Amino acid sequence: MSNTTQRLATIALTGKVLGALYYQAPTSQDVAALYATLEDPEWAKQWPVQHAELDAIATRMAEGFNYSQESLSEAWQRLFIGPYALPASPWGSAYLDKENVLFGDSMLELRQWMRENDIANEQESNEPDDHIGILLMLAAWLAEEGMMQKVDELLAWHILPWSGRFLELFIANAEHPFYQALGELTRITLADWSKELLIPVAQKEIYF
Repeated sequence: MSNTTQRLATIALTGKVLGALYYQAPTSQDVAALYATLEDPEWAKQWPVQHAELDAIATRMAEGFNYSQESLSEAWQRLFIGPYALPASPWGSAYLDKENVLFGDSMLELRQWMRENDIANEQESNEPDDHIGILLMLAAWLAEEGMMQKVDELLAWHILPWSGRFLELFIANAEHPFYQALGELTRITLADWSKELLIPVAQKEIYF
């Protein structure tokens, strides 16, 4: 298997898993099988991105299923829906827009890029397209289609410029072992995705 083929396969699998965990509520039937798999730390042996911290991350994720202070569903609601201020906004324009608004210029740039590449947002909601979960799943779809150049453009221009700041805030403020571990897993996985990136990551001002 060539390096490119291997990289595409890794992004296709890991992007789909991570994107769903950020975007889908734990109670959704669409992710029931995924959560069942993550209850057993043995999944770490199959994760395409191997790392010294992976076993500890998998153990912490498993602990999150029986976390007495807050259920997974309650934590997901608090982290991604509200009603209170979100500890780490999952939308890119919250970091890249001076006013920290959703549907900011960076999100409009993403939509323009999607239009130019005939990429439709299949999500049913009207929320911004620059949600971390949507973007990770989009990267996975592009990888499945074998579109390495488009994967790299999406990463360099629309994910990596702000994802580091999001993950920094998310890990620091998640206050739940499952979601802290999810942030750490995303960090090491995105670092692996970026190793063979052929496009320079866009340097953008972070406002949050």
